[in-house]
Amino acid sequence: MKLGAFLMVGLVATSAAGLGCSRHRQEAVILANQADKEVAVNPDGAANKYEQATKLDPSNHRIFYKLAMAQKKQEQWDKVASTLARATQIAPKYANYWFERGWALEQQAKKKTISYEEAKEPYQKCIENDPNFADCYSQLGNVYLWTDDEQKALENLTKAIEHNPTEIRYYAALADLYARLGYTKEAEQVLKEAKSFAKEGDKYLFGIHSLLASVYQDRGSTAEMVAELEAARAVAPSDGPESVQILWSLGSTYATLDPPRKQEAIQMLKGFTTRACKGSKAASFKTECETANTLVARLGGQGP
Repeated sequence: MKLGAFLMVGLVATSAAGLGCSRHRQEAVILANQADKEVAVNPDGAANKYEQATKLDPSNHRIFYKLAMAQKKQEQWDKVASTLARATQIAPKYANYWFERGWALEQQAKKKTISYEEAKEPYQKCIENDPNFADCYSQLGNVYLWTDDEQKALENLTKAIEHNPTEIRYYAALADLYARLGYTKEAEQVLKEAKSFAKEGDKYLFGIHSLLASVYQDRGSTAEMVAELEAARAVAPSDGPESVQILWSLGSTYATLDPPRKQEAIQMLKGFTTRACKGSKAASFKTECETANTLVARLGGQGP
């Protein structure tokens, strides 16, 4: 074969291979687009399509990420972590890929299938690639807490607030750790700062008021404790577990004041027993239910 003919055959073969790769990429995108339309209602079916798409184009990190998010909807944490390991290999600068991988590993650690140590590196990589990614500091702080490094936990939880001071849940995590370490003044300061940033309707505001009530209780500041519990009740979701919790907390507090706020205590405690001391919930609140009935009787109220 002449050199010119050989080169021509080579060019044709290369062109055909390129066309084939291009076609596979296009098919992968089409399949991923189909999965996008059904992932909200059928994550398992969508995941199958995304997986097929990754085989057609194993270089498309965005499709791997979409596959991981479909697996996340099904709480398939080992698959999420594995899929995002591929995504981070292809696109190591995407901080959100590292964050989601860290989150998936953290969920596995909660189930004690792996250690919390494994979640550290993805969160650290997330921060390296985006130093302003507040959630990465927050979750890294949580991982350090689980690995008994309270100092680094405090540092990272503080950094989460510094990078996003409007996210109230960061304050709750930091204040809770301060309180458990015995730093009540620092906990109070953090919680007060959270209240200054909180917006009406923030679902984490209940926890802020409840934690501050605990701080005041430990200090023996009864009036401040009651005020925070009442504020917690005002923001508690009517259909959530918080609404049951606050009935107990506030009712038992009213009952033990000197003098007790009898009618309010009886009303709260009866409301608590109605919602928590019957059916499947009763076993979880056994001690509280018994105490509530004792307090109601002591205050002169009738049992449920």
